[in-house]
Amino acid sequence: MGEDDSGFTLEAVDVGVYTVPTEQPEADGTLAWDSTTVVVVEPRTRDGTTGLGYAVGDTATGALVRDTLAGVVVGLDVRNTAECWERMRRRIRNLGRPGISSMAIAAVDIALWDTKARCLGLPLHRLLGPVRETVPVYGSGGFTTYTEARLLEQLTGWVEDEIPRVKMKVGMDRGRSWRRDLARVRAVRGAVGDGVEVYVDANGAYDRTLAHRLGLELAGELGVTWFEEPVSSDDLDGLRVLRETLPLDVTAGEYGYDLGYFRAMLRAGAVDVLQADAGRCAGITEWLRVAAICAAFELPLSGHCGPSLHAHVATVPANLRHIEYFHDHARVDRLLFDGALDPVEGALRPADDRPGIGLTLRRGDAARYRVA
Repeated sequence: MGEDDSGFTLEAVDVGVYTVPTEQPEADGTLAWDSTTVVVVEPRTRDGTTGLGYAVGDTATGALVRDTLAGVVVGLDVRNTAECWERMRRRIRNLGRPGISSMAIAAVDIALWDTKARCLGLPLHRLLGPVRETVPVYGSGGFTTYTEARLLEQLTGWVEDEIPRVKMKVGMDRGRSWRRDLARVRAVRGAVGDGVEVYVDANGAYDRTLAHRLGLELAGELGVTWFEEPVSSDDLDGLRVLRETLPLDVTAGEYGYDLGYFRAMLRAGAVDVLQADAGRCAGITEWLRVAAICAAFELPLSGHCGPSLHAHVATVPANLRHIEYFHDHARVDRLLFDGALDPVEGALRPADDRPGIGLTLRRGDAARYRVA
């Protein structure tokens, strides 16, 4: 530290909440939605450096940042991201760590890492220290509300863009329409060809018996290699049984908010690939810890959703398999920010010519979506 480091002191934290409607109503096996809400956090240091971070949440998440967390980090040195994170964690003790609290911490933590990198004049992945220059992605969408024509259009579009892995939703009507699920997967397999990996995501819609029966059929006839949340991610025993008996990857973890959740899932032997979302599990600081504990169990890690959030941090873990190029989030990134990355040959390459995570809020365009 130099003689005068006051320029790195956090002077203010601004918060905006933006709700972007979907192109059409969307759903998976257990939830329907028609919009995506993003909490954007912009810290400012005493020397005038302004950063940007965000997480998917709701207006309550933004209110928690504005009313509770912002005051915790103002006055601290932005370079001390671990101290900032720990103070936020302590502050929400009586509010509960999972859910809104964790997503609010995530938005601030990501913004502080971005600000820190901007203060130092570095792209975030260079500050973190990458092991790879590009991050593999898989195309993700294929919602249960899509017609078969729209489903095939979206997934074959990713293949045409040289993304060799595509994921679709199954578990229609909470698993009751499983025959239709199989028909849709069969149509996708026929459309994308045998050289493309096909993933399915049930969002916990099936029970153990149905998940096992369908998993065998998906892996056998249809060559599916990834079965995400075949049962509820809370059913660790069920996930373990399916993992031990199905010839494809059983995956889960997107609803993890703290390290204890991931530790329990790994100790249970519940997954072949662990998923973690930096926008849910309290930001980059905790996501890197999740990557480390996953490596200790000698399992691969996959970044859930938020391609622009994960592009930089995902260059770091040696055990990373890929990140999710989720249709809704990729679309929202382009509507709200300049600098969103496009996949090239099935991967994202973090920019070296822009500091931090490389995004800038498009204030004029974003204003129409602002709700708080």
